[in-house]
Amino acid sequence: MTRNRFFLLLAFVALFALGWWVGRGGANSDLYGNLDLFIEVLSRVEQNYVDPVKPDQLIDGALKGMVRDLDPYSQYLDARSFSRLQTTTQGVFGGIGAVVGVRDNYPTVISPIEGSPAWRAGVRSGDVIVRIDGKGTAGLSMDDAVDKLRGAKGTKVTLGLMRLGDTEERSVTLERDVITTPSVPYWFALDDAVGYVRLADFSEKSGGEVRQALERLRAQGAKSAILDLRSNPGGLLEQAVNVAEQFLPKGQLVVYTHGRSKGQDQRYYATEGGAESRWPLVVLIDEGSASASEIVAGALQDLDRALVIGRTSFGKGSVQSVYPLRNRGTALKLTTALYYTPSGRSIHKHMDQAALDSLLDEGDDSAPPPPAAADTSGAPRYHTAAGRLVYGGGGIRPDVAVRPDSLPPVAHAVEARALAFRFATRWANTHAKFDVAQVNEQEWRDYTAFLASEKTPGTREEMERERPELSRALRRELARRAGGDEAAAKVALEGDPVFQQAMEILNRAKSAKEVFRLAAIPESGARR
Repeated sequence: MTRNRFFLLLAFVALFALGWWVGRGGANSDLYGNLDLFIEVLSRVEQNYVDPVKPDQLIDGALKGMVRDLDPYSQYLDARSFSRLQTTTQGVFGGIGAVVGVRDNYPTVISPIEGSPAWRAGVRSGDVIVRIDGKGTAGLSMDDAVDKLRGAKGTKVTLGLMRLGDTEERSVTLERDVITTPSVPYWFALDDAVGYVRLADFSEKSGGEVRQALERLRAQGAKSAILDLRSNPGGLLEQAVNVAEQFLPKGQLVVYTHGRSKGQDQRYYATEGGAESRWPLVVLIDEGSASASEIVAGALQDLDRALVIGRTSFGKGSVQSVYPLRNRGTALKLTTALYYTPSGRSIHKHMDQAALDSLLDEGDDSAPPPPAAADTSGAPRYHTAAGRLVYGGGGIRPDVAVRPDSLPPVAHAVEARALAFRFATRWANTHAKFDVAQVNEQEWRDYTAFLASEKTPGTREEMERERPELSRALRRELARRAGGDEAAAKVALEGDPVFQQAMEILNRAKSAKEVFRLAAIPESGARR
């Protein structure tokens, strides 16, 4: 008997034993009575498919299919997917310490993480990784590149790098280290009194990182805050509570969950009074804000603690429990409950089959399908603590809706092709100093010549009309090379209409309640 047939036989025996055991207890007999059909299909495929099929692949595929039709978030996680989920929630992994993206068919360094092996070795933004351990990287996907760059602390990886202006490939050997990815990649004070905190996800240390950022902002003189949750796909529910309670009084209900089993019915309260519970506060959301982001935004909105500005959030109001499976390094991620904001609303959006199919088979909350346009007709109605009207049934609707500021044609093409990134790499490599506050005439001439050489659609006259947008994209990328992601974010926010709306209100607000008056929010409902 071959090894594969022996493996398949063991699977059959295990499934038969499970069916007998459950059937003996008289539970779910209809479900488990069909195990013989499942086993017959496995056997037919294993014996008759045109190419040999490994039994473990058949089992993995069957398990993924089993949970796929439950909902988009219930998934069988193979070893690779389970490892990625753990890395995401822990925010810690072994690697070289560089944010990498695919540019022109090659893995390219977007930015090295300060203090990491890549940073210490002098790896720069824009460096193209043409070889990893002697093997070419052309056509390598993001996932495959990340898998090759990550590894256990102390192991080594050799990169072949090409830098603009170099005539030869340079070889750099890096010793991997433990890399910690922060949930708060940057924070800073603006106009001396407004603190800005960018919260990118909810991992095990998110609450502590937000608390530390707020403490430092307070020490710098901040008296109000913007909490930016845009494109934050969520994460750990407990950390969402930890973040929200920093702006709420002790004992306040933040969120509660309800599921089929009693163990899933939980109520989560603020366990300590937030030091910033009286600050004027604005929360920024968009269609990429999901899960834990919606818990925070929904709680602060329901309790009239923050003005929510932006676009309707994604609408993932369900709780997933992760059950590691024995001896396989795999896990089952299963939807076990829905969560509810303090006013009692569920903001979970039920998706159709087309939206469900658009999700990655092994994905997590980071790849949601695009949401439908917000529609309050027929939506359940609720009221905040102060009596303002809010809606359930489909994401968090902002108190102040701000339409996205679409880029004009040339700027859109430049962003889509990362041309500002590429030119900034060239300029930074050939100029020891540059001013990120403005683009001088020489930079502008060289920049537009570069764009024309790249066959960017648009005449010189059209480029001149779009000079503010094009210049800001270039300044952002130059700022990234001069001061990292924080410096780049400050430039990007200059042209951000959602952020600018928040700043306009907070620069005038003297109290937490005044943000609603300044935004002209009626007591009967949100402004649309």
